[in-house]
Amino acid sequence: MSTRRQFVLAGAGASLALSHVTAQETDTKPEPKKVRLAVMGLSRGRALALDFSSVAGVEVAYLCDVDSNRMMSAAKQLEAKTGKTAKQVVDFREALADSVVDALVCAAPNHWHGPATIMACKAGKHVYVEKPCSHNPQEGEWMIEASEKYDKLVQMGTQRRSAKGTQTAMRLMHEGAIGNIHLARCYYHNQRGPIGTGKEVQPPEELNYTLWQGPAPDRELHSNWVHYNWHWFWHWGGGELANNGVHGLDLCRWGLRVDYPVRVISSGGRYWFDDDQETPDTQSVCFEFEGNKQITWDALSCNKHGPGLACSFYGDKGSLELDSDGKFRRFDRSDKLVEEGEDASVGQTEHLQNFIDAIRANDRTILNQPIVEGHKSTLLCHLGNIAYRTGRTVNSNPTNGHILDDAEQQAMWQREYEPSWRSQVRP
Repeated sequence: MSTRRQFVLAGAGASLALSHVTAQETDTKPEPKKVRLAVMGLSRGRALALDFSSVAGVEVAYLCDVDSNRMMSAAKQLEAKTGKTAKQVVDFREALADSVVDALVCAAPNHWHGPATIMACKAGKHVYVEKPCSHNPQEGEWMIEASEKYDKLVQMGTQRRSAKGTQTAMRLMHEGAIGNIHLARCYYHNQRGPIGTGKEVQPPEELNYTLWQGPAPDRELHSNWVHYNWHWFWHWGGGELANNGVHGLDLCRWGLRVDYPVRVISSGGRYWFDDDQETPDTQSVCFEFEGNKQITWDALSCNKHGPGLACSFYGDKGSLELDSDGKFRRFDRSDKLVEEGEDASVGQTEHLQNFIDAIRANDRTILNQPIVEGHKSTLLCHLGNIAYRTGRTVNSNPTNGHILDDAEQQAMWQREYEPSWRSQVRP
């Protein structure tokens, strides 16, 4: 027969055991909500697939590419890293039709960025879209409309928005560390070679060229277009300005806290090689904003000497230099170094995590680069190229960036689409 003492001791033991279990349960973090992705375009997309797969609770469920060889290679790398096999599809619309997919990662060529994002939003998917977010200004506006209409998160892949060093530099400037900023400069230097003179060819067996073109008006394949040199043709790309310029321009616009310009001037040309490229290899662009603020962008595609991708900000109390790796140096009015940032990161891991966090919270306000801001920075690239192609100053509405009083320039605000795609690329 149990004594009262035995009963109390037994109860105490049970309480201790229960408190131990409760403590263990409290210390154990819950598994993050699973997020399944489809990755489209497996050049840049290959790196994104591998990096996204490192984010806790993220599964790359689909790999999509119009080149079967490239898709199989990416699939092998992903499986070797994760131990899981992703479905491989040539047509990304198959992934959009699968209810298990939460988001599309679009890293296809530029002419696909807008249409694929819009189609994904229609299909109920969130979108991580690589820079530049669009091929032309109209697509950028449609992307914003689609994100809002279908209530889907869209983040652009200008990953420096999530780098801690860059965020620190921006906070300092916005708190007045260098005073009222009037000018921001960014640069890009590289050493690209010629692409030669191409000829019409039949698509290789591994390439679905019809789907590679997708919504862009049909053209016969040339031998020097796929997979990278499409960047240098207006039909698909936006040259160096849209390729790398968007990174620097986004930082400059962020630092100056400006949205749409009032005037854009561009000069440059194809100086280095006599080949098929249409876009300039040497270009300078000036963007003027209300409030006596200006951004300049200078690029050399064929001479590597220079600061690389970097930005400088000039205020009435000092200046600040920001490297592409997130390091910064702040100078006073006498050009004396007064502060130096130590964080060095382009922000790739943080940017992907930010996108996943926003999906789990279903909160677009926590995105570091939502499509509204991505469009504003991409639009600078488009306006700079329109100024270059027409040889005239672009005058624009400071409330939305729309081009004023020039019919030829206004016609470049949008593009034609293959008839079978027209309804799909509209929100």
